[in-house]
Amino acid sequence: MNARTVLGALALIVLALLTWELRWVLLVLFGAVVLAVALDVPMSALRRFTPLNRPAALATVLVALLLLGGLLGQQLLPELVDQVRQLGELLPRLLQRLGQLGGDISWWPNLERSLMTGSLLQRLQPLGGQLLGLAGGAASTTVQLLLMVLLAILLALDPRAHQRLVVAITPSFYRSDMQTLLARCRSALGGWLAGMTIAAVTVFLLTWAGLAALRIPLALLSALACGLLTFVPTIGPTAATLLPLSVALLVSPGAVLQVLILRLALQNLEAFVITPLLLSHTVNLLPTVALMAQLCLGVLLGLPGVLLALPLVVVLQVICQQVVVRDVMDRWA
Repeated sequence: MNARTVLGALALIVLALLTWELRWVLLVLFGAVVLAVALDVPMSALRRFTPLNRPAALATVLVALLLLGGLLGQQLLPELVDQVRQLGELLPRLLQRLGQLGGDISWWPNLERSLMTGSLLQRLQPLGGQLLGLAGGAASTTVQLLLMVLLAILLALDPRAHQRLVVAITPSFYRSDMQTLLARCRSALGGWLAGMTIAAVTVFLLTWAGLAALRIPLALLSALACGLLTFVPTIGPTAATLLPLSVALLVSPGAVLQVLILRLALQNLEAFVITPLLLSHTVNLLPTVALMAQLCLGVLLGLPGVLLALPLVVVLQVICQQVVVRDVMDRWA
């Protein structure tokens, strides 16, 4: 083993440690790239049909998003706030209902008694400190989100300058391939974002209509949760189903069965029809790869890692196809 090999190994170790220490900075940066691509998709479509330059197109898209958000907020926010209030009122009834259903379970009464014991109450006394820590974490997350949005706007305003920077720090023999790689990553990520947005809106509308037709309370709140969690495949739709099922439990066992059938039908429609149809020309993620990426990044980075796992896998899949498969494996004699 020569000195160059040792120095290369040490450099890789230092780079790995530095990446781990800066993981939250890199996570914010990657989130900003995802948001910038999300802004660039409507900007590109707008510039294709109008003579607007990039700053004017970005301003138009941002104004349109603010107006659309304000209109939807004006129409849906009062009902959504009312349903959140109703959810707070229904929680005691739901716990009581679960207690009635769990009365025949041997460990349920013991759990209920343990909740009232002094030992457990003493364990819950530091709850105030935990709440303060939670508030501090929420403030830090808010700052990170604001920084992410600001970086996304700056990236969307002049993406070519940032692409030239990445190409400039690439070895000269690979610069043309790096330009192709960046273009493919942007195309795959933009297609994934567009497809998942359409799928999420479709799931939201169909769930809202189905729950309203079944006369299930909190239909809008449940549909909104189901639509948003569509961006977290495999785990998200299953977790989102718990809210309408819990509310339906207060209505009747028949309502629970109806909601379960509705959500299973919509999940299969989204997973096997809508999403493959929308993403057939952009990316093709294996469910096992998507699930493992969510679990690994969830363990390492928590909820932000779960939310950004799929966009990261989309980008890594393109990089692996071009760099690992085409440039390394296919040329391996």
